[in-house]
Amino acid sequence: MSRSLPPRPLRPATLLVRGGTMRSDQDETSEALFLTSGFVYETAEQAEATFNGTATHFQYSRFGNPTVAMLEQRLAALEGAEACRLTATGMAAVHAAMLSHLKAGDRVVASRALFGSCHWIVSTLLPRYGIESEFVDGADLAQWERALAKPAALVLLETPSNPMLEMVDLPAVAALAHRAGAIVVVDNVFATPLLQKPLALGADVVVYSCTKHMDGQGRVLGGAVLGSKTWVEEVLQPFTRNTGPAISPFNAWVVLKGLETLSLRIEAMSRSAAAIADALAARPEVARVLYPFRADHPQQALARRQMAGGGTLVTFELKPGPGDARTEGAKAAAFRFCNALRLIDISNNLGDSKSMVTHPATTTHMRIGAEERARLGITDGTIRLSVGLEDVADLLEDLDEALAAAGQAR
Repeated sequence: MSRSLPPRPLRPATLLVRGGTMRSDQDETSEALFLTSGFVYETAEQAEATFNGTATHFQYSRFGNPTVAMLEQRLAALEGAEACRLTATGMAAVHAAMLSHLKAGDRVVASRALFGSCHWIVSTLLPRYGIESEFVDGADLAQWERALAKPAALVLLETPSNPMLEMVDLPAVAALAHRAGAIVVVDNVFATPLLQKPLALGADVVVYSCTKHMDGQGRVLGGAVLGSKTWVEEVLQPFTRNTGPAISPFNAWVVLKGLETLSLRIEAMSRSAAAIADALAARPEVARVLYPFRADHPQQALARRQMAGGGTLVTFELKPGPGDARTEGAKAAAFRFCNALRLIDISNNLGDSKSMVTHPATTTHMRIGAEERARLGITDGTIRLSVGLEDVADLLEDLDEALAAAGQAR
C-alpha cells in the first residue's frame, strides 16, 4: 500500500519526513534500502524499451536506484526544485554541475571565497580544458558587474562562504549573470535548504554536500545537484550517467533518515551558534567574530534578507598571545586553543551533531596559498567553529578554558 501525499503544499518539516517516500509491496514503515547493483527484466522486449526510453524501469544503480530516487525526490520537494540528481560526494556534485555545462572556450566567473577544492577546480582544473576563469570578491557588486560585462557560461559562488561567512547578493548577481548568458550555481551547504532558497533568489542550480547537515551525524558521504527538469535531464544526467559519480544506495538511505531530524537539528544548532558568537565577542582573546545575524557582521542586512536564520557556523579570529613571536602571527595561539579543547573536536568536517573546530589556514584552505588567504581575510588566527547539539553551557565552558589557554604567555 502506498498512499499519495495531500495535494496541498506541505511545510519543510513534513517534507523532510514524508517527501519522496515510495513503499514496496511489503508496506514497510521505514524507507526500503535497495542494496543492489542491477535490476532484471521480465522480457528482452522490456529491456529494449527501458534502454530506448519508451518504458520506465530501473536499469543499473549507477543510473538510478529506488532508494536514491526517494532521496532525490525528497530534496527536490524541500528545495522547490523540479529535479535532483545525487552524487557520491559534495565535490562530485560541484564538479558535475560545472563540467556537464561547460566546454572549451567557455568562461566562468566565481566568487573568490570558495571552499579550497572548489577554488582548485576553478583556478587549476578548468584552464586545463581551455575554460577561462575569473575570480571576484563576492561581496563587491561592482566587481561582479565588471566581470559579467562580457559573456560568461557559468557563475559559481557560496553564500555564506567557507570559512569567512561572506554573503553574496544573490538576486543582483543572478540578474547580471543571466544578462551575460551564464547559469548561476550556488553552493548552499552553510545555509542548508531550510535557511536559504537560492532558486527562489535567482539561482539556476544548487549544490550540496549531503555529508554535512543532511546526514549530520558523521556517517556517510553524498552530494546533490538540483535545478530545472530540462537542465538536469538534458545537461547533467548524460554527464553523471556516463562518468559514474553515483552515490551508494546505502548512503542515500542514511541521508534519508538523517533528513527526518534536520529541521530540529538546524534550529537547535543555530540557536547555540548565535549564543556562542555573542559570548566569543566579549572575550579579550578574540579579535573579531563573524556570524551572519550579528549586528556587527558587515553584511547583516543582506543575510537577514536572504536567510531565515544565522546558521550553525561561527568564525572568529584569535589575537596572538603575549609571548608569541611576531613572525608566527596568531597561529601559536590558535593551536593552543584547539589543543586545549576537551569537548569540541578538531575536524575539518561541519554540520555534524558533534561540535568541531578547524584552523582553515593549515587545513581546508592551506593549498590556495598565503596570498589568496590574505585576500579572503583568512589569517593564522582564524578558527571555524561548527556548532553541534551538545548543551550550549557545556560548549561555552569548553571554549572558555581553551580561550584562556590561547591567551597565555608562552
